Amino acid sequence: MSEEQLSGKAKEALKHIRNWLMKHSLMPSVRELMHDMEYKSPRSAMLLMSELEENGFLEKKADGSYKMIKDLATNNTARTVAVPLVGSISCGGALLAEENIEAFIPLSTSLVKSGNKYFLLRAVGDSMDEAGINPGDLVLVKQQSVAENGEKVVALIDDAATLKEFQHKGNVVALLPKSTNPKHKPIILESEFQIQGVIVSIISNVNF
Repeated sequence: MSEEQLSGKAKEALKHIRNWLMKHSLMPSVRELMHDMEYKSPRSAMLLMSELEENGFLEKKADGSYKMIKDLATNNTARTVAVPLVGSISCGGALLAEENIEAFIPLSTSLVKSGNKYFLLRAVGDSMDEAGINPGDLVLVKQQSVAENGEKVVALIDDAATLKEFQHKGNVVALLPKSTNPKHKPIILESEFQIQGVIVSIISNVNF
């Protein structure tokens, strides 16, 4: 199936879905898409989502919800790579599990280097606002299990993901907030955590 086989309304729906994903890190429901496209009936939105599924742009997950697996082609010659968007979840080692992937977002190869794996995660809270990461921003994460002092990492602690600055000395690791909010304190650890990846870019909270 190809983009040429999509109706104009389906292409419009896909753009709405992409913008919703980039803003909320979640697929819109049928009713949310209905309201976003200013339809009066959920059936119209449901038919468009079915058309997008039939043409290979959406895929139905095991729980019956959809994820976006392909975007409309760009009109320029920029090369892109599809990067999984795993939302703003804080759930365990299954951070990149199939059921958590909401979409595959095309990003320029100038951001995504060949030979590495990446994912997108939405920042929650203000613990890193002094580092330029604000609530709602998307962070591009390069998957790796090690980090250098001063790098911003996604770390897994007690089955919850957190975004902090990494510092290591001897057997002690400190995960440091960079925040204007004094309530955020350093997390001091030894080996009871996992690094999921290192932040390589920040995409501000804007619609695309």
